[in-house]
This record gives sequence, C-alpha cells and structure tokens, in this order.
Amino acid sequence: MAIKHWPESEQPREKLLNIGPQALSDAELLAVFLRTGTKGKSAVEVARDLLKRFDGLRGLLQADENATCETLGLGKVKYAQLQATLELARRYLYETIKRGKVLSSPDETRNYLLMRMRDYSQEVFSCLFLDNKHRIIAFEEMFRGTVDSASVYPREIVKRALEHNSAALILAHNHPSGDPSPSPADHSITKKIKSALNLVDIRVLDHFVVGDKECVSFAEMGLI
Repeated sequence: MAIKHWPESEQPREKLLNIGPQALSDAELLAVFLRTGTKGKSAVEVARDLLKRFDGLRGLLQADENATCETLGLGKVKYAQLQATLELARRYLYETIKRGKVLSSPDETRNYLLMRMRDYSQEVFSCLFLDNKHRIIAFEEMFRGTVDSASVYPREIVKRALEHNSAALILAHNHPSGDPSPSPADHSITKKIKSALNLVDIRVLDHFVVGDKECVSFAEMGLI
C-alpha cells in the first residue's frame, strides 16, 4: 500500500511535522528523503531494504557511487543528495566549533572529530589551533599516513602554530582499526610535540584519538 493511503499519524513526513524528527526510525527518516518508493514497495519498505543491504545509515552514506547507483530505488541524483546531506552534517558540527568560539565543551570537539575523522581509511593527524582565550583560530589536517601510522613532524606543527599566532593546541588523529586506545607511539609523539611547543610557549591542551565509535581524550585520562 502506498504511504499516502496510510493513516496520517503513521506517514513519516506527517509524523515528523507533528511530533518531530526524533520520533522517526532510521527507515522512516530515509523514506522522507527518498520521497517515493518503487513498483510494489513503499518508500519505507525501500528504505528498510537499503538499510539492510548497507548495514545501516552509516554504511549507506559511506557507500561509493557505483554501489549506490546500482541499487534499486537510488541513482546518481540520490547519491549526490546523500553526499550533500552528509557534508551538511559535517559542516553543521563544524559550526559548533567555528573560528572565534571559545571551546567550553569537550563533547562538542569530540563529536566534530568523530564525524570528520572516523571513516578515514588511513591515519590522519590534525591540529586545532587556539588563541590565548582558547578561542578557535583554525582546524587543519596536517599529516596523512598508511593504515598503520602517519609521519608526524613536530617542527611543522610548531611552524603552523607560530603562523597562526596560537597560544594553545588540541591534537587529534584517527585509528583506522577503530580502536581508540592510545598506542605507545601516540604517547611518544604527544610528548615530542608538547616539548617542541613548550620551547615557544605554546600549550598542548589535549590529544584526541578517534576510533570507530569513541573519541578518547588524553587529558581526561590524565596523560597530559
């Protein structure tokens, strides 16, 4: 049965408008995005099939163009829309830690880093440059490596920090394995960067390790 023939309280779009998006399941939210189903299937049924095939929303949003476009109910236009939706989410989170904002909540930083860095297939090392009031100056991805490690050069971090006239930094890198537990190498490079920045009176406030579902803070673990 087409969704338009369902009771209004069960139609995803009407439900969203009347109760709010938080009341919808993943399939219902995706159905609102899809708008229409296929022959013999409603948009909700198509959405359920997609979530099953791609193992959830994250898998769907991570799927490449070929995998997406060969799926019944999708195509190049829907693929482009999905990617635009994902990028909008990233930019929305970035707005929470945009330039000039004082970092008052570690959770805001953690959420942004998870969205930005957890899906990389290789290790990426980033820096969040701050002024003397801990307001954000810039976020930059500094180094990229293999699935095992990244070549991180403390002198380059010092150089960029001075160019930004930073007073403090937050370091971040991802673990493609998905396990956010800091490794001995993570401890070692943190100490080297901290020592190099101390020479120019720039503080390292934290180092986040981004895993698949968690983002671990060195500061919260008492490691800085």
